[in-house]
Amino acid sequence: MATIRGSPHRTPDTGHRTPDTGHRAPSALGADTGADPVFGLSPEWVLAEDGAPVADAMVLSHPTQLDRLRESCPEAADTAVLCGDPCFDRILAARPRRRAFRRALGVRPGQRLVLLNSTWNPTSLFGDGGGDDDGDDDARVRDASKGAPSDVLPLLLSRLPELPVDEYRIAAVLHPNVWHGHGPGQIRLWLDGAARAGLTLVDPVTDWRQALIAADAVVGDFGSVSYYAAAIGTPVLVAAPGLTVVEQASQIAEFVREAPRLDPYAPLRPQLDSALTGGRVPPGPAALTTSCPGESAGRLRELFYRLIGILEPAAPALLDPLPLPAHRPARATAPLRVLTEVGHREVSLRRFAAARYEPDGPGDGHLAVHEDTLDPGALELADLILQHTPPDRPDDPRLGPPRQWAAEVLDRHRSCALAALVTGPDSCTAVDRTGRAWELTGHGLDPAAAASALLAWRAAHSGGAEPAELAVRSGGTVHRVEVTPSR
Repeated sequence: MATIRGSPHRTPDTGHRTPDTGHRAPSALGADTGADPVFGLSPEWVLAEDGAPVADAMVLSHPTQLDRLRESCPEAADTAVLCGDPCFDRILAARPRRRAFRRALGVRPGQRLVLLNSTWNPTSLFGDGGGDDDGDDDARVRDASKGAPSDVLPLLLSRLPELPVDEYRIAAVLHPNVWHGHGPGQIRLWLDGAARAGLTLVDPVTDWRQALIAADAVVGDFGSVSYYAAAIGTPVLVAAPGLTVVEQASQIAEFVREAPRLDPYAPLRPQLDSALTGGRVPPGPAALTTSCPGESAGRLRELFYRLIGILEPAAPALLDPLPLPAHRPARATAPLRVLTEVGHREVSLRRFAAARYEPDGPGDGHLAVHEDTLDPGALELADLILQHTPPDRPDDPRLGPPRQWAAEVLDRHRSCALAALVTGPDSCTAVDRTGRAWELTGHGLDPAAAASALLAWRAAHSGGAEPAELAVRSGGTVHRVEVTPSR
């Protein structure tokens, strides 16, 4: 929903991306009505102090919004114009580029992209529950059962180490007002641990739609990103329904009542797997987001030119396509606990970032640690030490040639058996303590995972010659890794 008028709005832009998300706002004109105001559609939003509509045209995306406008403020109903949803139309038009968006986010074959998202409310996923900070943590936790979860995101982030990093790619979209309200430095500080374990923060202005298209599942709240996700058929787990702040008759309230819930206190992986392998998507968002998909550009331009009073151009009205985001591959600098099972020419591998406990499952374990880890003590325990060359400087003079870098690392950390310098999206150079080196090229596999597979294979086949190719199984995907002795 949008309003169009020559004079400025009486309230600042709240930044909502969808029409009528149902957020309640303080009412002045509606204070004596006895009914909760409808965000964006009640008198205090659409009528001036003299009772006249503030807008010459109020743009709606679906007839259900017109019905609600007639109920909440019939005086403004004649200004309503059905023009669809340009934001959703851009999403629909860009869906054929889903694979490119996934590659931009560094999603590898066999990985599933889980997108966390939060709107900007105390009861949102990134909120604190909305209560006073009186120290009653038990009471705030109890509020979760009433639809106003408290501190959900920290609980959720603490569960992320349960997910094997080669099977799940995690990204997050936070509403622009969250960034503005707390500041980028504070947001990145709060999420630093998760970022070191591989979480990527998506630009909430330019790239959130592309991330939404790329996602296999969404974990969110009552915000518009969750609603748009369901509208394109993506499974959504609602972790913060916000039923105490969402207008109960709104379409977003109906959505969060019907959508599957995520329990932040329960193991995360079974819930995600259930959603990914057949999660139910409520039909409301697909039916109610817009009544004229793909038509918003033409309808809006016709309205604008009619209000201005000039002839509309003959050329078709078009929306800007969603741009391809910058390449943002996952990079875990938190220590990786690696479980491996080795066969003749195959290695099964699972890696867990920042694991608090030894992961469950069969296989032998080793510790892979990035040279830029926050905890230097972890390097003294590492079996494998990793580093990345900058994408734009594969021959970075600060690191030196791979053999030189590896020799220095192995000399500093005497318990390390292998050092691997990642030199490209699919390649790395691995060097052992004797100075032997191998070029590893894993098609679609994280080169750091290929280095772990080589380390495990050599430990299981001590004295044997390395094969020219290793099969590395991660999840249900088998990757081929070329193993070439480096001269």
